[in-house]
Amino acid sequence: MTSSGPAHFPLPLRHHHHHYVSLWIGQTPHQLSLWPRLLLSLWLWIGGLMTQVSASHQHFHPRSIKIPGDITLGGLFPVHARGPHGLPCGELKKEKGIHRMEAMLYALDQINSDPYLLPNITLGARILDTCSRDTYALEQSLTFVQALIQKDTSDIRCSNGEPPILRKPERVVGVIGASASSVSIMVANILRLFEIPQVSYASTAPELSDNNRYDFFSRVVPPDSYQAQAMLDIVRALGWNYVSTLASEGNYGESGVDAFMQISREAGGVCIAQSVKIPREPTAGEFDKIIRRLMETSNARGVIIFANEDDIKRVLEAAKRANLTGHFLFVGSDSWGAKSSAITELEDVAEGAVTILPKRVSIDGFDQYFTSRSLENNRRNIWFAEFWEDDFRCKLTRPGIKLDPDKKKCTGDERIGRDSPYEQEGKVQFVIDAVYAVAHALHSMLQNLCPGSAGVCSTMDPVEGRSLLDYIRAVNFNGSAGTSVLFNENGDAPGRYDIFQFQMTNHSHPEYRVIGQWTNNLRLNLEDMQWSGGDKLVPDSVCSFPCKSGERKKMVKGVPCCWHCELCDGYQYQLDEFTCEMCPSDMRPAPNRTTCRPTPIIKLEWNSPWALVPASLAMLGILATSAVVITFIRFNDTPIVRASGRELSYVLLTGIFLIYLITFLMIAEPGAVVCAFRRLLLGLGMAITYSAMLTKTNRIYRIFEQGKKSVTPPKFISPTSQLAITFILVCVQVLGVFVWFAVIPPHTIIDYEELRPPNPDYARGILKCDMSDLSIIGCLSYSIVLMVTCTVYAVKSRGVPETFNEAKPIGFTMYTTCIVWLAFVPIFFGTAQSTEKMFIQTATLTVSMSLSASVSLGMLYVPKVYVIVFHPEQNVQKRKRSIKAVAQVARLSQKSLNDKQNGETKIVPDRTQ
Repeated sequence: MTSSGPAHFPLPLRHHHHHYVSLWIGQTPHQLSLWPRLLLSLWLWIGGLMTQVSASHQHFHPRSIKIPGDITLGGLFPVHARGPHGLPCGELKKEKGIHRMEAMLYALDQINSDPYLLPNITLGARILDTCSRDTYALEQSLTFVQALIQKDTSDIRCSNGEPPILRKPERVVGVIGASASSVSIMVANILRLFEIPQVSYASTAPELSDNNRYDFFSRVVPPDSYQAQAMLDIVRALGWNYVSTLASEGNYGESGVDAFMQISREAGGVCIAQSVKIPREPTAGEFDKIIRRLMETSNARGVIIFANEDDIKRVLEAAKRANLTGHFLFVGSDSWGAKSSAITELEDVAEGAVTILPKRVSIDGFDQYFTSRSLENNRRNIWFAEFWEDDFRCKLTRPGIKLDPDKKKCTGDERIGRDSPYEQEGKVQFVIDAVYAVAHALHSMLQNLCPGSAGVCSTMDPVEGRSLLDYIRAVNFNGSAGTSVLFNENGDAPGRYDIFQFQMTNHSHPEYRVIGQWTNNLRLNLEDMQWSGGDKLVPDSVCSFPCKSGERKKMVKGVPCCWHCELCDGYQYQLDEFTCEMCPSDMRPAPNRTTCRPTPIIKLEWNSPWALVPASLAMLGILATSAVVITFIRFNDTPIVRASGRELSYVLLTGIFLIYLITFLMIAEPGAVVCAFRRLLLGLGMAITYSAMLTKTNRIYRIFEQGKKSVTPPKFISPTSQLAITFILVCVQVLGVFVWFAVIPPHTIIDYEELRPPNPDYARGILKCDMSDLSIIGCLSYSIVLMVTCTVYAVKSRGVPETFNEAKPIGFTMYTTCIVWLAFVPIFFGTAQSTEKMFIQTATLTVSMSLSASVSLGMLYVPKVYVIVFHPEQNVQKRKRSIKAVAQVARLSQKSLNDKQNGETKIVPDRTQ
């Protein structure tokens, strides 16, 4: 890094001769203006750490690999796991550590042997172990910035007075790494201060896409925002809408889950039941608590897991301890990928787990390279001996160290892949692509800045970091997998993932099987999936199952994926998934209650028992009435016919005939004409009948009342007068009906309310005339008034002698008729709630009218017809009586009534008056 006009910050640094020296950090004014003032404090803190660095690099270099070259790249790899409390490093990581680190060495060998890529330039490396811990990685990565720190040694002298000889540290132009996102974030904050580009092969936290904070960071793997989208697409494709999330504490786990939750909220359709975080330093029993918490929402069987390998293993162990094998359906991020170490001896718990991994291929060249490594030809890897002991489960002899009798001695003749299992680690491809990305950027930079130069020219010495970053972001080449390697404006690689499922088709050979891909959209082969126990049916992970047809969702407040199902009952149908609506009055819900269907329309059919009985009675009545009329016409001039008052008898018989006839109109299919005749004839027949009867009883009553006072006959007792009176009484009824016609023209209606029981399957619309119950009673009310009046006159005329007493048969007729109609009223109105109300009321009305007509016919005319037909000898002319004789009889009758004696004298009234 060049500097003009440096600003100096003296920081103490302990020299390897234990003299104190001053450390000066130089920076340009432009750079100082870009760095926040807060970073000045960070510089001072770095200086404090540098007191541990010193010129003697014993502290660092036993944990680093130095590969000499013209241009040096840094490398950060998790060679060891995080150490227990108090120790920075733990056990060796064979795959994520050694495989990935050897991939960088392999890539350097390939580049250095390539005559077309960086010709005449050798790439070197300084490779450090991060021990899977971000704070330790930060301390180690200070090695990369030593060459950029200017040291003032003017006041330092050796014991002989000579100036000290200090080895200049190599200058690192770019860093490959790190693996964990939390480590990359920590290191990126330091490297950006010194403008050192960083290319990660495994860090996928979405936070690292922030080009303002991590402007020197790039990666050849897609960020977790793509991964989170792919995992959400998987969840949706499986039909799940209720899942839990599980994340290791740290940038990778937390940011991955945050991205998943944010995308799921924006997209909708997936709800988070539990969001659980695994502490960085979990206590004993912590994972059992996590499993118990996940079981609080046991319906959420799907678990989205962004966790490191160790946490994944301990989660599976806790699930097995809780006897929940096969319950949880894990969807794992690329940290799970296709690793076998995380599920060793836990295959039954992990069965069915769907995992995701950036699309990769196995690099055959690396397999050949790595399986050919031995203790003899791989001395540059300072951790290879430790790997050898771990991989072959043997022990190397070292001077002064006693051999463990429980372990066999390593011979050095062992071979990787022959004497130990070997499978290429999933990120090897990306390590190689990351190294090649920097190499291609340096190659382009060399061509532009040093045209024709056979090596690094002065323009590239030193390599300017920001310029190299621009070249890195501009690369576009076919990577080791044959796919293009390129970066977007944030330094992210495009999203390309393979979808795996861990299956146990053969329990002796469980395996991860590729079941789909994701490249901006999901392609998932559901038929290739297999779940716990070999089941092919996708298990459920839903809060609430879909409602049945005709049921609406009643949402649980605050949880859009949870609901209760409520049936749309009664006459409701399902308008949409959340709403029940009432069907229109002329419709009823379909059997599945998703729509409404027309309510069936019914009417009184001729073959119904409710029609057959009344029709039969009416037909008999019509035949009987016709017989009487025919008999009266046939014997029109006989004494009995003449004595019965022929004119009024024919009128009365006409009324009886119309009463019988109305039965057929009440049963007939309603129409405008039928309804008009129903209105007209319903009351007309009774009005004619009872008007004629009233006229008769009134005439008899007036004659005998007048006879008590004088021999002068009362007025209006002639046949013509009787017809006129009857006509006037009938006209009142007819006039009322025509007024009704004018106000409300006759028409039909369909009554859907009358037959609308709780069960809509039995709902029916009834085709009927526009005559309500009250209008029917109103239509009959005038006839009832006539009937009651007639009954009153019949009662008053009960004392008339039998010779004159046509009033007595009329009286019995009216008494019986009143009883019939008194029975009619409760039956008619008492059926209002019956499902067959219309049928019962129609039958009751018609039968009551037929009985009334039959009573009148039977009591008034059947005896006369009987005498005419069967006893013609009695049908002879009697001696006429004058009005004086009638008056005398009336006075005698009154006297006999007073004496409580019955008169025996037969008096034949004079019908010729």
